Amino acid sequence: MMTVGSVGYLGSAPATSVFGLASVSLYVLPALVFLVPVSLVAAELASGWQGGVYNWVSEGISPSMGLLAVWCEFSQTIFYYPALLAYVGSTLAYVIDQRLASNGVYTAAIIIVLFWSGVLVSARGTSLAARLASRGTLIGTLIPGAIIVILGVIYLIQGNVSAAPMNVHHALPPWHGFASIVLVVNSFFTYAGVEVTAVHVDELHNPGRDYPRAIFVAMALVLAIFIFPTLAIAWVIPSSHISLTAGVMQAFNSLFAHFGVSFAVPIIAIALAVGALAGMIAWLDGPSEGLLRIGREQGYLPAYFQKVNHEGIEVHILGAQGVAVTVIALLYAVIPTISRAYWIFTAMATQVYLIMYVLMFISARRLRRRQPDHPRGYRARNLGLLCLVGGVSSVTAFAIGFVPPSQLGHQSPLLYAALILAGLLVIGLLPPLLMDRLRKRQSQPGAESPSPSC
Repeated sequence: MMTVGSVGYLGSAPATSVFGLASVSLYVLPALVFLVPVSLVAAELASGWQGGVYNWVSEGISPSMGLLAVWCEFSQTIFYYPALLAYVGSTLAYVIDQRLASNGVYTAAIIIVLFWSGVLVSARGTSLAARLASRGTLIGTLIPGAIIVILGVIYLIQGNVSAAPMNVHHALPPWHGFASIVLVVNSFFTYAGVEVTAVHVDELHNPGRDYPRAIFVAMALVLAIFIFPTLAIAWVIPSSHISLTAGVMQAFNSLFAHFGVSFAVPIIAIALAVGALAGMIAWLDGPSEGLLRIGREQGYLPAYFQKVNHEGIEVHILGAQGVAVTVIALLYAVIPTISRAYWIFTAMATQVYLIMYVLMFISARRLRRRQPDHPRGYRARNLGLLCLVGGVSSVTAFAIGFVPPSQLGHQSPLLYAALILAGLLVIGLLPPLLMDRLRKRQSQPGAESPSPSC
């Protein structure tokens, strides 16, 4: 349930629902070429090398690449949290005033308040975060997802015409160049994260058996959570009117009004917000704990960021992350439209995260070759093919991510690509480079080496 909570949430559905029936293929294809390889490869790595992505990539490639991988896993959340909480803000607007869903100042305030609240919850320990994540996923993702699908099906059975064509001629998205299908990159990002719980794999009673089993169950649930609610949105909201942040609530609002139960709109909005916040809480501890571990063991982090509270939570890392999230949140107040801001930050998060996956696939293949007899609780079949397919699909999605989507209107391709590249360099690549150089300088003769136990 923590994996489902960290991967599957309904807020990602609107970005793909604009394709109508073609959204199914845009979910299934990335699932086959990305979700399946990531899940199976991560299952083998987690059951053979505990400690998360840093250990995997360090063993397979080098410690410097391991640092880059764990930093990418951590830093993508700096973009992801504002995008996720923007969805929460648009959802909660249906409790207060629907017009706020497109208000940048309101969205920025929601992001800041909710993120810091999540940090306070996480600071109380992982057991509380796990309980909230599991319950929040049920309340805010699985139940609302089932409701919107059931209402959507009844809506069609009653003879209402779908807003999006649902015939075989629209099973694939229309091709007008890469700009017409850039939103498919959203599917890659929504599937990203199935490996995030690997940092806790050593807490399971039988990691070799339980972790792969949990991943496979999560895969099935995530596919169901994404595909059917996405279609339900396409049934009732014309693609040109779908908001990338408020699309789910647009569909609920329309369906509830149709069935005469509009009083339930605020209730479902609160439930959806709870589900998204559960996903954020599930994410908060994993990547930051992985960064803390390598910071302590390898000396990559200054002593200040190695400190934890009495619950063992890396509060200084979370605090620094909160400052960055706050700065990004304020940009929502100045970017013209909420949907455009949401997509830009989602694209940046995807680009950073895909770097980590490419490194993971390379490491898995090398470890199978170099350490074929290393104990593994789970051994993926056709690992070489899985790594090839997953790596190629990740690189392809990475390249497409620099193209502005046509659905967001006219944008300068060069300016858009430069903006994505700037975010990628400043947040994703520069910090680990500086951390690695600082560590190497400190390890030189005459320099004071940091103590791993700080």
